[in-house]
Amino acid sequence: MRDVTYSMSVSLDGYIVGPDGDFDWTAPGDDVFRFWIDEIRGVGVHLLGRRLYETMLYWETADQDPSLDAPTREWISLWNPLPKVVFSTTLSAVQGNARLASGGLAEEIARLRAEPGEGEIAIGGATLAAQAAEAGLIDEYRTMVYPVLVGGGIPYFPRNERRVDLELVETRTFNSRVVYHRHRVTR
Repeated sequence: MRDVTYSMSVSLDGYIVGPDGDFDWTAPGDDVFRFWIDEIRGVGVHLLGRRLYETMLYWETADQDPSLDAPTREWISLWNPLPKVVFSTTLSAVQGNARLASGGLAEEIARLRAEPGEGEIAIGGATLAAQAAEAGLIDEYRTMVYPVLVGGGIPYFPRNERRVDLELVETRTFNSRVVYHRHRVTR
């Protein structure tokens, strides 16, 4: 069965976006960007909420910029063809290799787990991940912790999360002082 993973950049105080909506502090250094490129290779489908989907739309046309470096072009070559499922009550259409979810999150994950296919089911976006966490659908939490305190904003973890026991599976410190943690849910 395919694992469901929740992986995002987070401030040391636990936020993916600061109180002003800013997340410029998550700009990855070369080593972190290389990690994300390698990480996306293991994803079979990416589930996104509307806000993250709209943020990631940039990549749909970014390859038209002739000044892009080789790692950025590599990311685009992996991200754009990756199947994406967008959860939104306000969008009526999506672009690229994306489709709007036809059912609820639990139903969509159950369907994707039952389908033949390889790669993880990745969840992006705190609101969508909070729904998956509440339903007990997340198998792994992956945080790229940045050495910054932003003082509020959108939290990585939902504030009404029930107790979830985790096992640390991997940790890595990057040259840019960013620390990656990968935790597996123990059931």
